[in-house]
Formats: sequence, C-alpha cells, structure tokens
Amino acid sequence: MSRFVRASKYRHVFGQSGKKEYSVENVKVTNSAWDTNVVAASGEYLSINWNASGGGAFGIVPLPSPFASTALSMKLPDNLPLARSHTAPVLDTDWSPHNDSVVASGGEDGKVMLWKVESGAFDGWGAEGWAPVDFEPVLRIDASARKVGQVLFHPTAANVVASASGEHVVKLWDLANPEDPRSVLGGHGDAIQSLSFNPAGTLLATTCRDRKLRIFDPRTGGEAVRVTDGHGGIKGSRVVWMGEHDRIATTGFSKMSDRQVAVWETGGLGNLKTLVIDQSAGVIMPFWSDNNILFLAGKGDGNIRYYEYESDSLYALSEHKSSDPQRGMCFLPRRALNVSECEIARAYKVMGSTVEPIAFIVPRKADSFQSDIYPPAPSAEAAMDAAAFFAGKIAPPRLVNLADGVSFASAGASAPVPTRTATAPAPAPAPVAQQTPSPRAEPVYSRQPSVDSYTAPTPIKSPVADYSNNFTSTTTTSTTTSTYNASNNNASNNANDSALAEENARLNSELREAREKIRGLELQLESVRANARKAAQALLDG
Repeated sequence: MSRFVRASKYRHVFGQSGKKEYSVENVKVTNSAWDTNVVAASGEYLSINWNASGGGAFGIVPLPSPFASTALSMKLPDNLPLARSHTAPVLDTDWSPHNDSVVASGGEDGKVMLWKVESGAFDGWGAEGWAPVDFEPVLRIDASARKVGQVLFHPTAANVVASASGEHVVKLWDLANPEDPRSVLGGHGDAIQSLSFNPAGTLLATTCRDRKLRIFDPRTGGEAVRVTDGHGGIKGSRVVWMGEHDRIATTGFSKMSDRQVAVWETGGLGNLKTLVIDQSAGVIMPFWSDNNILFLAGKGDGNIRYYEYESDSLYALSEHKSSDPQRGMCFLPRRALNVSECEIARAYKVMGSTVEPIAFIVPRKADSFQSDIYPPAPSAEAAMDAAAFFAGKIAPPRLVNLADGVSFASAGASAPVPTRTATAPAPAPAPVAQQTPSPRAEPVYSRQPSVDSYTAPTPIKSPVADYSNNFTSTTTTSTTTSTYNASNNNASNNANDSALAEENARLNSELREAREKIRGLELQLESVRANARKAAQALLDG
C-alpha cells in the first residue's frame, strides 16, 4: 500500500442537508414508472413531476436554500398552481440554461411544451384569500405520435430543444419555427434512456435500451457518427458529458447486475475506465461538476457518492449518507451557488413527499473568494441563436466568473471535436455530412484579402532611383524579379483557393438541398405511418 496520499483540494468535501424548515414539503410526486430524474432546477425555480388527476402536470416552486428559509412557506398548499396542459403524465422537464424562468416539458401525450414563469406568479402565496392560478404554456409542439421521454435544452444556442420520443429518435427543434424538427437523429434499436450535449453543443451522446452508446452530430441528423457497446446489463443506463475533457461518463449494469460507472474517450468511444459500484438494483443518476467531480446518486439509495476525475481515472472522495431513499435528484446550475459558504455543488433530493436541498461544501475558514475551487461556470448568456446553430456556426460557450459576475467566451477547446469525430470510421451517411461542410472552407475567404494586400504594393522600386552604382541596381532588379515571381505564385494560389472555395460552396448548397429532400421524405413517411396506425386502430375498434 502506498504511503503517499494523492493531493486534492476536494478530499474533505462534505454534504450538508438543509434543516427541515428549509425543505419543500407536501410534494405529490408522480407515480409514473418512467426513468427520469423527476425534478429539475434553474437558478430560481424547481420543477417537479406531479401526481395529478385529469391528465399530466408538473409543479413549479421557488428555489429553496440549504442555508436559510425563504420568504415563501415551503410547506406546499394542497391547491398548488400547476402546469396542467398535458393530457397524459409528464415524464421529463428541463430549464433553459439562458433564462431561469423558462422550462420545457415532455409527456406521454407526445407533446413538448414551453412554459414561462412570470415574476409575480407567487405573489400572495399562502395568504388568506389567495387563489392559485395554473400556469399556461406559451408553446405547444406535436413532437411525436408516441410519448416524449426526455427533453433537453441546447447549452449554447438559444431556443433549441432536443426531445427523445418513443419512436426511438431524437428530434431537435427551433422554438422560433416549431412546425417541423430541424434535425432527426435515428439508428436507436430500442427506447432512448438518456442524452447529453457536450459543452459547445456540437455533439450529442445517447444511451439506449439496446445497450449501445452513441454520439451524434446534432445538426447533420441521421445515424450516429460513433457507436459502441455500452454496459452489458439490460437495466437503465445514463450518460453525462465530462465538461471540456473530451470524455463522457456512463452508469449502468453489468451482465451480472453489478452497478457500474465507466469513462469513455470521444474520439473512438474507447473505454478508459470501468468501476463496479455495488450490486443494488436502482438506476444511478450521474451529475458532472466543472470542479472535475462526478456525483453518483442511485434511485432507492440514501447516499450520494462523489469521485474526482484526474488522468482518465476516478478517485473516490467520500459519500453523503442518509437513511431516506431518493426517488429523483437534480443539481443547481453552478452560477447560482453560494460562494460565501464555499459551496461547490448543490443537489435537490426527492424523498417521499419532500424535496431536500443538500450543499456540498469545501471546509475552509477564509472570508475572501476562493478562486482555486471556483472555475468559471456556464453563463446565462447564449453564444448564438438557433438560426446560426443550424446554419453550422460553432461558438464556444459563454462563461461567468463567479467572483465578479463578468461573462466572457471560453477558449473554445471543444470546437475541434466535430472535425476529429468525422475523420474516424463511422456509419456511411455521417462522414459525407461531416466532411463536405468542412469548417476549414470558410477561412479561405478570410485569407484572400490579406494575401492581396501583401502582394499589391511594390515598395522596392522607389528607393532604386536614389542609387547610381550598378551593384545596387542589379541587386534591386533581382529583388524586384523575386517579388514579381512571388506575386505570380500568390496570385496562382489565390486562383486555386477561389476555385476550391467555389466548389465547396456548390457542394454545400447541393448537400443542403439533399438534406431538405430527405427530411421531407422522412416527414411524409412518418405521416403515412401515422395514418396507417389510425386506420388499423379504426378497423380494430370497428
């Protein structure tokens, strides 16, 4: 056994549960057996899948704190205002990373809905004569003829939402033009169990009941650009992107029903590390923090394990233990943490009829901001709009300095990932879509002005007239000749670059037209199938 202890700032991180009066009580959690996290958090609100009669609903409540009570009573009234417009149970919700009051929901009715919480929605909460007013959606999307099991906002592009449906596809929607999906990701052999974007939103990873792990280019659509065998067990598997590390983490079960956590590299989806956790039966929910900490919370467990990632290995730090089993869990966006308490992460744990906040704290007694444990967090500012994203723009995520709240663009380390993904072996449709609209084609235009401005001037001729000796004239003539030759070479290169750029633009245009035709045919096929199902159902009913 080694006598040396690995150095870490987070070795003594501990979980601190909020007092009972800081928790949300009288929560009527859904009875649906669908495997999602049940709860989601923004910087201001919680959404909880609700057990409601007469259709589907979810609750929205102000965010509780583990350090102090809020102005609103956290024992919910029986007549709580709900988001009720779904006609079947709500299966999943997700808050916009760019607006803390906007939330998306998906349900068994095949609908994706968008909701906005007004600032005065909780005025008069619990006061005498207060009458609850249910929330109304601002947008309804007929996303699928079957259920929508997961919804997920894009991390950098505003108004882009991904939905995973019972048709075993992931659809990406532009909320400004929601009539048809902008991209459809297929190839799944069974129900999709989870999905996760990389920080720049250029890649999307999914796990599936067919025990495959897939990576997609979300704008290209079609088949996955990477597919590999995931965990061997048939039970639920989850995936989460490990920040800027070009790694993804998955949880699942072995063929012998051991619970596992695995780390994969994204270039070829090679397995780097697999750890056996235990032999319990609950699905493990993974959560990544940019402190390089991976939190693992098992459904039905009372504890939360956390590991530090370093050099493609996971090192166990500790675990937060509790006797109350959890039905679901979510983590607070890092930009909303309490830095004065050295809080590096905060979980919201659903247990019974209570949602309990849990703060993970680095034990320090310093009064100043601890910059070494607070790397920049994802900002609430979008890096681009939906139109730019679907047009192929790659923008690094916006980050915020937790010390002063200043927002800035990240270094964009994840931008080259799609190029690297496209160069390795992949299913047939994907490389064509990746290689043709090469991200290097656009800079050809930006280089031309600098080349022209460099070759156009001929400053050598003016000094020549001031010299009378033959040696200087000969030297100048030779230099002028070299410059002329270099100019000709540059002009030739410019012509070649221009020809390549024009050819690339033509191919891009043809590819876009082909994709539009394919999408149109897919939508026609989907409509035909839906009509066939209705006709078959009508015959059975008759």
